[in-house]
Amino acid sequence: MSTKDKIIQTSISLFNEHGERAISTNHIASSLGMSPGNLYYHFKNKEDIIRHIFVLYRDHLSTHFKPINKGDDAFSHLTAYLDSLFELMWRYHFFYDNLGDILARDSHLKQGYIDFQQELLEQVRAIILGLRDSEIIAIDELDAIELAHTLKLTVSFWTPYMKTRRLSGVLVEQDIYPGIVKVLTLFKAYSTEKSAHKINQLREKYLHLANTEPLSH
Repeated sequence: MSTKDKIIQTSISLFNEHGERAISTNHIASSLGMSPGNLYYHFKNKEDIIRHIFVLYRDHLSTHFKPINKGDDAFSHLTAYLDSLFELMWRYHFFYDNLGDILARDSHLKQGYIDFQQELLEQVRAIILGLRDSEIIAIDELDAIELAHTLKLTVSFWTPYMKTRRLSGVLVEQDIYPGIVKVLTLFKAYSTEKSAHKINQLREKYLHLANTEPLSH
């Protein structure tokens, strides 16, 4: 792993563990055993690091949430989407937790985020229509765009919602699973007779994972 990649990965870990606001470039450099000057050789400041993390976040969404093609196993796609969504929500939860503040400090990042969200909305809509065309769900065009918005809202605000429900304010992996259940429940409302049983089975899987730890500790 290159030094630049090590800085990015360490930054993600520290931001997730302690909160992005609490971590400075000095903290990141110290954790890596390097001087701040060495870190600044690779990144101008913390905002520069966050911009690079956003690229990884964006690439994850673009790579793992491709539309369903005709003849694909749509239910396998849905399962893969949910697993990838879990990974995304856990790996980048600091970004969701402090989104407004992060974007307010960096107009360049904010514009990139706004532009990408419009692309993402269309990407999610295409996935929904692919599930419809594969008879996994039954939904009309108008409801498809509304469901896409609701899915994005659920994902974007799930982790800060969960953190407010913990006295410690610390998120654990099991906290992501109820969010996946909520996402799947949104799809379940539109399930067809053909898919209802499989969606219920998938929902039970994530409900079980969500209940492997108590909500508060």
